[in-house]
Amino acid sequence: MAGAAGGRGCRMIRGAQIRDVLDAAHNVLFDCDGVIWNGEAAVAGAPEVVRLLKRRGKRVFFVTNNCTRPRENYVQKFSRLGFTDVAEEEIFSSAYCSAAYLRDVAKVQGKVFVIGCPGVLKELQDAGVPVAEQGDEGPDVSVYNLPLDPDVKAVLVGYDERFTFMKLATACGYLRDAECLFLATDPDPWHPLRGGRITPGSGSLTAALETASSRKATVIGKPSRFMFECISSQFDLDPARSLMVGDRLETDVLFGANCGLATMLTLTGVSTLEDAHELQQSESPEKKDCVPDYVVESIADFLQALEE
Repeated sequence: MAGAAGGRGCRMIRGAQIRDVLDAAHNVLFDCDGVIWNGEAAVAGAPEVVRLLKRRGKRVFFVTNNCTRPRENYVQKFSRLGFTDVAEEEIFSSAYCSAAYLRDVAKVQGKVFVIGCPGVLKELQDAGVPVAEQGDEGPDVSVYNLPLDPDVKAVLVGYDERFTFMKLATACGYLRDAECLFLATDPDPWHPLRGGRITPGSGSLTAALETASSRKATVIGKPSRFMFECISSQFDLDPARSLMVGDRLETDVLFGANCGLATMLTLTGVSTLEDAHELQQSESPEKKDCVPDYVVESIADFLQALEE
């Protein structure tokens, strides 16, 4: 596909140029937050873009590191924001993919201790992966007598607004066993909130546990290849005919580069064109992998190309 094989050019494209890129793609993968929507508002034109891509015969997938809700709740959000034809099987979240990894790849024979939110727990439940009880954090429990379940064979870290020191200590206790798997839903360090504020992301909590345990987590979400492999195992995607559209250079764009996809940055989310140009000027090959092939102001720019 154009742009995927050569150097990543960071080209700002419009109109007929966008049409050429879309004509070459059979599969279009979108990040959600900052690309499809911001909070509870769809990005202008996004529902129409998804509808028109499907009408053109494109296969559309949604690949998100946001692990806060299960896939069935994502379907509800898509519907609420005006997307009328998004199916659950087209949505691949880091929570869903983490559950799939534990069940199908790691084939964990035991329980999983989870630092995470209800979205992660629901996906694990739906996948039939047993989860360890959090344990009692009452006044008589301390780091000296934390109960540890001998059946725990893996620790999974995701976004957790109820993160505590005792959860961290419990996870450390399990990871003292070198055979205990250590997984993270995603590496996102923070997420933007309304009013210019941010919230710590899964990557921040994972970093705390990595420091405390002297171990490195296996990351399931973007930029790991596993999310693409998870989609490809179900839909037989050809990387050479696939386009990744995202708003974050170090996750979305790097994910596309890692998987051999053409990449497009949209400027409705986290990363800016200046960020991309700065990486493009870097001497580091790793940073250059975060440079997109193409840049658009918004996926609303697709509309002209799709409607012609």
